[in-house]
Amino acid sequence: MTGVWLLHVDLDQFFASVEVLRRPELRGRPVIVGGAGDPAQARAVVATASREAREFGVHSGMPIRMAARKCPDAVFLPMDMPAYQRASARVMETLRAFPVRLEVWGLDEAFVGGDIDDPQRLAADLKAAVLDEVGLTCAIGIGRNKNQAKIAARFAKKDPSGIATLTGETWMPVMGGRPVGELWGVGPKTVKKLEELGIETVADLAAAGLETLAPRFTPRAATWLVVIARGGGDTEVVTEPWVARSRSKEVTFDRDLTERTEIEEQVTALARALGAEVVAAGRRVIRVGVKVRTASFFTQTREAKLRDGPTTDPDVIAHAALTVLTKFELDRPVRLLGVRADLLVND
Repeated sequence: MTGVWLLHVDLDQFFASVEVLRRPELRGRPVIVGGAGDPAQARAVVATASREAREFGVHSGMPIRMAARKCPDAVFLPMDMPAYQRASARVMETLRAFPVRLEVWGLDEAFVGGDIDDPQRLAADLKAAVLDEVGLTCAIGIGRNKNQAKIAARFAKKDPSGIATLTGETWMPVMGGRPVGELWGVGPKTVKKLEELGIETVADLAAAGLETLAPRFTPRAATWLVVIARGGGDTEVVTEPWVARSRSKEVTFDRDLTERTEIEEQVTALARALGAEVVAAGRRVIRVGVKVRTASFFTQTREAKLRDGPTTDPDVIAHAALTVLTKFELDRPVRLLGVRADLLVND
């Protein structure tokens, strides 16, 4: 089994697990993290639910009030991002102690890879180290590339060992009959396009020629889809420190906004607050995006590149956000607004 292997480390119910680590008395109880931690808070959503809460049907993205109805005995806690960042840093420091390359993908996941003799043994050692050093559990997927490892990690979450492997030999027997939406990076819009072409399973997509996909996809996108459907993927592990490529802020309102002036005021406030965070982080903004979700949950996003180059000026960021807002019709009550700032990566 020697050769280049990629392992995807995925921390279990990360936010909730960190909270239980801080409050041992919560172990074994359903824990739900989200919003201000108030189950009566209008329109707040679940960020993470512990395994015990998930057994009641609670999941990320669910309205807090619905989660409270499904699991009334749960412990509801507010988000504490600094605590999660500290825990994540300790996990990544633990992984870096091993003789492998590490690529951080966010607070709760990372790829490790290299010329590894026994990936199963390494996975077990990584899990044990994270548990011993930080007190957190994780699932680990093993593959010959990132695509295989990432999807294997999903199966690892359901395996008692917390470890699963996908290779070129096992890819099609395991994945061939599954819906294309189970592929990494294939979202609902892409699934719909594929279904319009008569492609429903991973095997269908793997067998499709580029000419079949051409009516709905660019050559680059079509090539990528076929590659991942056949179990291919990136094998490079980038060891440079993970740097956020964007920052965003959004708010769900207690009551729907119907007046354009109200919407503009909220977008301006979000943009200025986001600008302050960017300045504090020593970063510069190159593009601004706005998200609008109506009362019917119809969500649209628009964006624009800054004409005069990268900036840290909150006024420029706010003006850009308002300019992007003009691309929306705003003819329906607005439930949620968000502003995203894409950042200059080489800052």
